[in-house]
Amino acid sequence: MASGVYVGYSDQVLRDVFDIPGWGIAYVVGLTVFAELAALLPLLLVSDRWRPLRPRALATLAWIASVVLVLVALWQLVVAFTVESQTYVSSGTAQTVWGVVFAPLFAIPALMAAVAWSYTKRHRVRGHA
Repeated sequence: MASGVYVGYSDQVLRDVFDIPGWGIAYVVGLTVFAELAALLPLLLVSDRWRPLRPRALATLAWIASVVLVLVALWQLVVAFTVESQTYVSSGTAQTVWGVVFAPLFAIPALMAAVAWSYTKRHRVRGHA
């Protein structure tokens, strides 16, 4: 979208809604970089090779990320079930396909919490020994 590749929106929609070209390019690229960094956070928790932060600070950051992910997932469920859709997802079959496809995304908060719990437990044991 930011590089000018056709993504299904007309040029008018890209200009009017997303402000591309304009500040929308910085927004899309920044959001992509943020999403990639957030996706790499669990790797810091399962590997002991590289530690940019002290274990206690990283554990706190992991728990904060877990709580935020749970809240975002709950909010997305609320929006999915309460907002009336005026798009192609308005039929029963399309909603079922949408639910099946996006259901694994709701496992991410639980998996992040499990990794955070394991990291915290592993480093508490090392700290007291």
